[in-house]
Amino acid sequence: MSRTARVPANELSEEPSGSDLMFEALDSLLGYHLRRAQGAMHRHYVGVVADLNLTQKQTATLWLIGANPGVSQVSVAGALGMDRATMMQVTDRLEERELLIRKRSSVDRRRQELYLTSAGNRLLKKVKSRIDAHEEQFKSLFTRAELDALVAALRKFQSVE
Repeated sequence: MSRTARVPANELSEEPSGSDLMFEALDSLLGYHLRRAQGAMHRHYVGVVADLNLTQKQTATLWLIGANPGVSQVSVAGALGMDRATMMQVTDRLEERELLIRKRSSVDRRRQELYLTSAGNRLLKKVKSRIDAHEEQFKSLFTRAELDALVAALRKFQSVE
């Protein structure tokens, strides 16, 4: 049948549902399971912070700046695995929303230091509270030992380039 041919309605009802599909070796692939898990956490995260209008990268950026006032853009980008262009975009958006400010370093004029504004600190406090609940929902699926092993296993991926 060609891609443009119509499927009769009676044939549509015979389509296997997602749980009836044959996965062959797909469901044995580590990457498949990691992607599905990441997707589930991401969808939940988006729902939890949707009204705050923050991406995960923006949230992580605010979090690191809040914990490290005066940190450089380059340091935040490195810690989060972002390239310079992406870091610049994230910083620009947060600065436009008056959540952070950039200051030239008095020690190294080439360096941009990042600081949260009062609004940035308030928003970070709110998002941290929501993320705590988000994290707890997923952590509750595991025993303490399972969670420790999972985190240790996931950290191994960070060293692979």
